[in-house]
Amino acid sequence: MNVSLGEAAELMSDARTIVITAHVHPDGDAIGSSLGLMHFLRSQGKEVQVLIDDDIPAIFDILPGYELIEKPDPERRQSADLLIALDVSLDRIGRVREMVQAPVLNIDHHITNDGALADKLYLDGNCAATAEIIYQLIRQKKKPFSQKTAMCLYTGLATDTGWFRFSNTTSSVMQAAAELLQCGVRPHVISEALERKPFAQLKGLAAAMGRIELFHEGRAAGAFLTAADLQSMESPDGLIDMIRVIDGTELAVVMKEKEPDVCRVSMRSKGLDVTKIALRFGGGGHVRAAGCTISQPFETAKKALIEAIDAALEEQEGKERSAFAK
Repeated sequence: MNVSLGEAAELMSDARTIVITAHVHPDGDAIGSSLGLMHFLRSQGKEVQVLIDDDIPAIFDILPGYELIEKPDPERRQSADLLIALDVSLDRIGRVREMVQAPVLNIDHHITNDGALADKLYLDGNCAATAEIIYQLIRQKKKPFSQKTAMCLYTGLATDTGWFRFSNTTSSVMQAAAELLQCGVRPHVISEALERKPFAQLKGLAAAMGRIELFHEGRAAGAFLTAADLQSMESPDGLIDMIRVIDGTELAVVMKEKEPDVCRVSMRSKGLDVTKIALRFGGGGHVRAAGCTISQPFETAKKALIEAIDAALEEQEGKERSAFAK
């Protein structure tokens, strides 16, 4: 059931014990919005726990409350008045859903989230980040932003907009960021912390860049990494951002074979709606940033993915030709 932002706020007001979760493989928005909401709700006298079923990247240790994020204990079920799932559809929160017995409020900005598994859903696809929704929620309640809350929400805004470079950087995003800066956020401290990479990881990134391929006459570029590739290189995170800047490409893709018959895909585009490609494989995301998991052998998954990308680019080219003819 869809609810308004005010109704979502009321659900939180009525709850005494709250668990906040986000998606596995959490990014800056998932972590920033979770911690930002945690700090706000604790300031309102709530008992709040952040539970994420994955390791939290060490670069986020700059954020206040980082050390408070817990993993679900498979041997301990718990109850709460409310489970809040941020920046995610319920099929991507891992074991948290089964370990926490509580009504679920899902808050998200991904347009592909249909809220099928949630009791209540607040979705705003016009927001650049879930952190922007949490910012709006706190503002609507006319409550002040603590420095801790502001620092976390700013991180969510900054990372999901590519440090305010992507097309989802709107005037409302910049206004929110400006207000959060007035609360004591130091942007250079956050950016410098999040840009850190261990030497081994940087070497892994360099090795992964050697796997980049161009296809569809150079309009698409991708790196397709097997399990063996990933064993030989240290976590090549950030590769998609290196690929997307290649001159002449419309779409960048990274596919990683995480285990036999399980390939994770990330896509970025400069205009093409990549959610249409992701949805073909059960994934989702944003128009220009989406992902999915393909449960097929590596070569089969690669072939299917490239065919889907080719079809999407061909469809776009057809529309461009029709528009030109007019």
